[in-house]
Amino acid sequence: MSRTDCHSSLNAVCPYYTMFPLDFPLRVLRNHVRPADVVVDPFCGRGTTNFAARLLGLGSVGVDSSPVAVALTKAKLADARPSDVLRVASAILDSMPPHVHLPAGEFWDRAYERSVLRRICWLRSELIRDCRSDSRVLLRAILLGALHGPRTKKTPSHLSNQCPRTFAPKPDYAVRFWRSRRMKPPAIDVLDAVRIRAHRYLAQRPPRARADVALGDSRDPDALRGHRINWAITSPPYYGMRTYIPDQWLRSWFLGGPSEVVYKPPARELSHASPDAFADDLRQVWANIAQIAASDARLVVRFGGIADRDTDQVGLLKASLTDSGWRLTTIRPAGNANAGKRQATQFVHGGPSPKEEFDFYATLE
Repeated sequence: MSRTDCHSSLNAVCPYYTMFPLDFPLRVLRNHVRPADVVVDPFCGRGTTNFAARLLGLGSVGVDSSPVAVALTKAKLADARPSDVLRVASAILDSMPPHVHLPAGEFWDRAYERSVLRRICWLRSELIRDCRSDSRVLLRAILLGALHGPRTKKTPSHLSNQCPRTFAPKPDYAVRFWRSRRMKPPAIDVLDAVRIRAHRYLAQRPPRARADVALGDSRDPDALRGHRINWAITSPPYYGMRTYIPDQWLRSWFLGGPSEVVYKPPARELSHASPDAFADDLRQVWANIAQIAASDARLVVRFGGIADRDTDQVGLLKASLTDSGWRLTTIRPAGNANAGKRQATQFVHGGPSPKEEFDFYATLE
């Protein structure tokens, strides 16, 4: 077993459907990097590229427009013992006042047992107020991972009533589902859930590595300015995928967002008005990376499509690289979303098979 395999448990701290497997950036980087190299992911998602860089002792930069993505990426780069995280969680819960503000509505009544929801809400408020230490960053990620998921026959592993793990349920549908089956949320010990997950994900502590992760829009040159990178490894949103924020609304709420689903597209989203507009936005991101890239830098992009958009994903990505400062050198098939539970999986339940994904390799012009 390699060093990276031994230390990879933290990568699973919170499931997130927009992900490629850890093996992808590790395979790209493992045999071609120098100790001083820096890796950037301008769509860092749940931090897989940044975590791979950490496992290899490399510096990294991550940018994403989703607060959930940034919170998880920061956790992949934090370092604390399970006991540190448990101590912080215990101290926060010990300070809980008699009255805690709870979100109202049938969804919340049926999603969480009342005492569990009180503890979730108090932890939420305290982590919004202060999440500067590594222990708090990791506690936040552990709670994001435990916030919703399926019921189990043995000890409950999630804090919610029956839910998906990778994306939050739509409230009206969830209420109908729970009501028709007379399902009640578990009266789970929140601190015990933190303890179990902390020992699971933090038992092996990868070595520290320098990193910078920010909430932002990679189309903005200032989002990446001030860095010098040798590698860019990323998987941008696929054309037509516009539900990143709504599908993570419960985790977004835990980070300070609203207690209901907001379906309005975020301001920092790539344009999905047309394939050409989407390619133009991607081109701006690639051009921004070229401005901070060393002369021998490499860009690697995994890209595919979703089943309900009849778009040539290869042609779109190739168009985005035109006049971007990068020269496309290689295109390799990467299978489809079913092979590794990647980006398009959630869009194909009961529908057509997901489209093929490809890896694009480019060098500076």
